[in-house]
Parts: sequence; C-alpha cells; structure tokens
Amino acid sequence: MTETTVNTVNKKNLGRRFEFKFDFDTVLNTFAMWLLAFLWALPLLYAIWTAFHPAAYETRFELFAPLTLDNFVKAWNAAPFARYFLNTFLLVTLILTSQFVLCTLAAFAFARFKFPGRNILFTLVLLQLLVMPDILIVENYKTIRQLGLVDTIVAIGLPYIASGFGIFLLRQTFMTVPSELDDAARVEGVSFLGLLLKVYVPLAKPTYLAYGLVSVSHHWNNFLWPLIITNSVETRPVTVGLSVFAAIDAGVEWSVINAATLMTSGPLLIAFLLFQRQFVQSFMRAGIR
Repeated sequence: MTETTVNTVNKKNLGRRFEFKFDFDTVLNTFAMWLLAFLWALPLLYAIWTAFHPAAYETRFELFAPLTLDNFVKAWNAAPFARYFLNTFLLVTLILTSQFVLCTLAAFAFARFKFPGRNILFTLVLLQLLVMPDILIVENYKTIRQLGLVDTIVAIGLPYIASGFGIFLLRQTFMTVPSELDDAARVEGVSFLGLLLKVYVPLAKPTYLAYGLVSVSHHWNNFLWPLIITNSVETRPVTVGLSVFAAIDAGVEWSVINAATLMTSGPLLIAFLLFQRQFVQSFMRAGIR
C-alpha cells in the first residue's frame, strides 16, 4: 500500500469520526430540547387532560377514558366569565390603542426629528425598562384614588398607556426606513403626519403585529395590579375572576378549575399559534441592537 493510499484512508477515517461526533451532538441537543419542551408543557397537558375528562380521572390516566365537556359548562355557569371576558377585551383594547398612538408618535419623533435633548429623553425612556411595575403600585394607587377612578377599567389601564419598550421597538423599525422616502414624500407636499401614516406605519406592520401580541398577552395575564384596583364583578378581568372563582369554594373540582383556566388562556394560545411566524420574523426585522 502506497503512502498516498494510506493518507487517503486516514483522512476518510478522520472524517467519519468527525461526522459521528457531529451527529451525536445533534441527537443530544435535539433530545435535550424535546425534554425541556415536554417538562414545560407538562402542566398544560395535565390541565387539558383534566378539563376534558370527568373528575374521577384527575389522577387516573387511562387511554380510553371518556371525554366530556361538562367541566366547561360547570365553570361557565359557576362564575360570570362572560363579564370577565368583556372587561378584559375592553381593557386590552384600551391599552393597545393608546400604546399604538403614543408609542408611534414618540418613536417617529425620536427617529426622524433632531431637537435639543433628544438623546437624554430617549435614555430616560429606556430607563423605564429597568423599573419594575410592582415598585410603583403604591404610588399608582394613590394617584388613581385622587382621580376618583378606583374600581374602573380605565384605572387598570392608565399606568400602561405608554410603553418604553414599544417606543424603543418602533423607533428601531422607523430608523430602518430609507431617508429617500422622506424626501420624496416631502417633495410631493405630504405633511409629517401624512408621512407617518402613509409611509412609516405601513412599513412597520410586522412590528405592530408582534408588539400587539406581546402587549395583549401581558395585560391579559396581568394579575396583581387589577387585583388591587378592582373590587367588583363589573371591572374584574379574567385573571382576577379566575382567582376568585378558584378560592370561593374549597369543594370546586380540579377538573372544573382547569377547564376555567383553559377558557381564559385559550384565546392567547390560539393567537400565538396563528401568528407565531409573523411574531418571530417581526422581531428579527426590527433590529433590536
């Protein structure tokens, strides 16, 4: 066997060893990801199982156990969930609309206008991201009480109508718009408001979609502030209503509680599954850097 042949054989063996190592790492990473995903989804899977099966099967996992929708009927009739859903819909709509308007105007100003103190003001906006909302609960409650808005839907949404994260995200998106579009629109006599509505907002639709999902999911699941500021059924969102429903009667079955939990979280899960691709792509295009 010549020296050239020996070198060729050694290279092939070396390549096979590297290929085997690469395949082993890939399999190990894939297994770890599926394991973590299963552990993360385990509580949700248990909630789905108990919600669609009779109470006798809460701790009995039989493949051919009978399915039922009675748990959802019991949960819906046991508490005013229709009112809770209406309150939550009004709340997230109020917050999202206000955030879109205020964050769009602020982001456009920071992205396209030069004025004294612009960088300092934008830094102050970013500092808002470092402040935990729970720290401001006492001061927010004092302010809401002075305004006479306690136990109202407006009181729940008032501290959140402006968002530092929304301003930052939209500013980053607006800064990617070519300045030539501004010049062309200005030559055509378009005002700054028209420029914003006809050029910047349409180009930022994926970012609006992603931020809208983040905002809605956050305020849909928000619990502590609505719990403090609301006192009646007419203003409670689904999170507070669900906690009250689970606490008022110690004899409530876990299957009924999990059915109510799925009812309150189901809309968010469906929305994320429908828009997950746009959600991920919009953040990639936004250029968070």
